[in-house]
Amino acid sequence: MSRSGTLYGVGLGPGDPDLMSVRADRLIRNARHLAFFRKAGLKGRARCIVDDRLHEDVTEIALEYPVTTEIPFTDPHYNACLADFYETSVERLLGVLRQGHDLVVLCEGDPFFYGSFMHLYTRLRDRVPVTVVPGITGMSGAWTATGCPITWGDDVLTVLMATLPEADLTRRIADSDALVVMKIGRNLPRLRRAVQAAGRLHEAWLVEYATMEQQRVRPLAEAGDQVPYFSTLVIHGNGRRP
Repeated sequence: MSRSGTLYGVGLGPGDPDLMSVRADRLIRNARHLAFFRKAGLKGRARCIVDDRLHEDVTEIALEYPVTTEIPFTDPHYNACLADFYETSVERLLGVLRQGHDLVVLCEGDPFFYGSFMHLYTRLRDRVPVTVVPGITGMSGAWTATGCPITWGDDVLTVLMATLPEADLTRRIADSDALVVMKIGRNLPRLRRAVQAAGRLHEAWLVEYATMEQQRVRPLAEAGDQVPYFSTLVIHGNGRRP
């Protein structure tokens, strides 16, 4: 039996190509087979980040989500749709790997932090060689954009998704030292109510497109009700310091 190629899950970092690791850059430039996720009809943010780094002979595999925000993620059809998508994607990648070709999958941020690659990884790790290349997370880019450290001393950092129920958001925000909230987008009104109910509106910062050209940083209190999906809420810790 011929040797399978290696699957590389490569973290691209928060968005600025200059924040990509040397190893990620080398793998991407040398890749002859490259896969990336995108919404149908769009180029894909991960693909845009590496636009000027691809080998002239690279074969590209676009993995297009069948659904993103069209139906609630609590709908059973949502999970079934994505499960089928990942199974189909795995078979497409196996078709390349079983021919002995290495294959790079582009991952925004870090591959093991709320990324789509994880669903490929769990399905493929026992079938082919897999190497994961970590990247700077989007939330790290967001708190750096505020110009203030996120944690001090014994601060505990909490990471939340804005998709959580409002009551859960309120409770966890109130109980946190330092806080990051991701996946905001259309959930901003509910998140703002939760932050206000927790008594922390004056501490909250909203960062859009952290480290990218469109980056915008402002107090949550000054934001409207519509923000891009790539938005992050940051509340800094205020713990022990010398």
